[in-house]
Amino acid sequence: MSDLKRTPLYEAHVALGAKIVPFAGFEMPVQYPTGITREHEAVRSAAGMFDVSHMGEFLVEGPGALAFVSHVTTNDPAQLALGQVQYSVFCHPDGGIVDDLLVYRMGEQRFRLVVNGANIDKDWAHVSALAGAFDVELTDESDSIGLIALQGPAAEAILRPLVDVELAPMGFYWFEEGHVDGIPGVISRTGYTGEAGFELYLPSDATRSVWDHLLEAGQGHGLLPTGLGCRDSLRLEMGYALYGNDIDDQTSPLEAGLSWLVKLGKDSFVGQEALVAQKEAGLTRRLRGFKLAERGFPRPGYDVVFAGETVGPVRSGTLSPSLGCGIGTAYLPADARPGDEVSIRIRDRDIPGEVVPLPFYDGGSLKR
Repeated sequence: MSDLKRTPLYEAHVALGAKIVPFAGFEMPVQYPTGITREHEAVRSAAGMFDVSHMGEFLVEGPGALAFVSHVTTNDPAQLALGQVQYSVFCHPDGGIVDDLLVYRMGEQRFRLVVNGANIDKDWAHVSALAGAFDVELTDESDSIGLIALQGPAAEAILRPLVDVELAPMGFYWFEEGHVDGIPGVISRTGYTGEAGFELYLPSDATRSVWDHLLEAGQGHGLLPTGLGCRDSLRLEMGYALYGNDIDDQTSPLEAGLSWLVKLGKDSFVGQEALVAQKEAGLTRRLRGFKLAERGFPRPGYDVVFAGETVGPVRSGTLSPSLGCGIGTAYLPADARPGDEVSIRIRDRDIPGEVVPLPFYDGGSLKR
């Protein structure tokens, strides 16, 4: 018997003919009959809708909520206004990344932490072990919340008739509590694709009805249901880190190009001393993007050759639907710069490429 969980939208994916695969402990749709490339293009040009209900949600409440969240994350939640979202990182004392997450400021003494589905148990153990010194109450809301991501330039037009909040004034990384198709939830202008869009936090038992009604509302706007396959190609084109590939317990946020999430000058947080020491000593490696000069699919795990030496594996890699070439990330020596030569060993052949700045793709509707 499978130990895999199912999201509230599992039956909807099966009904739509999705290919179901194991992911983060769940049975999830990797693609629908339209195929990954078509789904990717739909998000870039119109809209796509993802089931991301596998993500975890922890509620932090109490007089010590702000101090606690500040202690367990590298960013500074004191800078958040009510209704604002912040990207951040949990670290181990040695500076390794426990997980990356979103921090929602739900109230003066109330925060929601949104973590990766594969790391729910690990993250819960991590924050629970640190909570004792603070006047807070933690609640794991993961099983009671469904999460739909509606992404693409047409997302606002599709969603607008179904919500009771004003979407146009809502800035990126802001949210409001309201109703979606009459269902109470959180409407968040966030996403993992580089396109304008929203993430909808809903009661798990109401998530299917909202999904179905959004599909109906999107019929005239080019909306497609979209799976994990194009979610990965979309996020990689934007250079967004994926836990387990680009970042993990053995990488620090400074090495991973996430130093902008690390506020070393704030009050004590987990991993601060190690990160200060790493910065003072100087980095020996950094996560860099590369683009292949010849056709090839740089799959994660393939060897990366830089300056004549094998320096490690491809961390993330794909054949970019938007750019028509192989792209990926790898940890390279800290002095590697855009324009430097790099090659990826594919089937015993070194495919040439070059180091390039991130993001790979800059035509998303967030910048339009």
